[in-house]
Amino acid sequence: MRLTPGGATPRTPRVLVSGSAGFIGGYVVEELLGRGYTVVGVDNFSKYGKVAKSYDSHPNYRLVEGDCRDTELMARLLTDCDHFIAGAAMIGGISYFHTYAYDLLANNERIIASSCDAAIKAHKEGKLQKVTYMSSSMVFESTPEWPSYEGQEREVPPPLSSYGFQKLAVEYFARAAWDQYQLPYTIVRPFNCVGIGESRALGDEEIMSGNVKLAMSHVVPDLVQKVYKGQDPLHILGTGEQVRHYTYGGDLARGIVTAMEHPAALNDDFNLSTAQSTTVLELAETIWRKIKGPDEPLRVVSDDPFEYDVQRRVPATEKARRVLGYEATTTLDEMLDEVIPWIAAAIEKGTI
Repeated sequence: MRLTPGGATPRTPRVLVSGSAGFIGGYVVEELLGRGYTVVGVDNFSKYGKVAKSYDSHPNYRLVEGDCRDTELMARLLTDCDHFIAGAAMIGGISYFHTYAYDLLANNERIIASSCDAAIKAHKEGKLQKVTYMSSSMVFESTPEWPSYEGQEREVPPPLSSYGFQKLAVEYFARAAWDQYQLPYTIVRPFNCVGIGESRALGDEEIMSGNVKLAMSHVVPDLVQKVYKGQDPLHILGTGEQVRHYTYGGDLARGIVTAMEHPAALNDDFNLSTAQSTTVLELAETIWRKIKGPDEPLRVVSDDPFEYDVQRRVPATEKARRVLGYEATTTLDEMLDEVIPWIAAAIEKGTI
């Protein structure tokens, strides 16, 4: 808590969250409110359109509809904020990287530059203590060795996808703003978020996967919708041997806010992920059994993969555990037990 000028009245710390209406952003806002913060969210609703959140009427939450590329707006919002979680970005699943290769690069560069410009000003003139930057596991896209550890992103070849390359640039923005302007930072890298709240993005290109339109978001909603729509054999991208670390959105939000708060996180970077590896085939089998039951045989067809479908994303998680005391503990079974009914309802509503 901070004291208000000249007095003893405690002030509730205030956090600006950009991209607050997004998938991970929603979990982050919920986590912050649960910890007693006042939260200002900013979003232009460009991905999903306007969506209702459970905390929209929370007394400690204010949502501003605006574009993070508007530096003056961001500077005004940051004037009275203690922390800034910079999460706004064009983002999507693997096919999204191809459909919007240029837009991802150009718009996300404008977003991060504007965000940093505003934060530098707010830190110099106001109360802003630190920026917590949302990076991505895709910074490790070109690694030949696993697990991917913090610092490896600067040792291996740069990412090939424009999305991965731009997320690496976010990390360079963070460090450069510290080097030149002493703007404190923490970098967090979420791995393969799984949770509720995702819909088809506005402007999605229709891509067929067998007889079902591909969900351009992520692999979990894509496979669940295919099973519910009766696809048999089940179509997957590539061989299915791709390795991922599916991490619950609530666990990621807990890690992000912990990294924001923790004094040992200052000017440092952290992978945020479950330690559990799962292949896409194992994921498909688990989803199939939960929906179809134990006796229905699973048949799989492999579709041609996209160019940037990284075969292995395996994070080192020791640093976050040692420095932050953070572990992602929700199991894949627990995630799917929450997510599958939500996706089933979304299918009925026609939003996925």
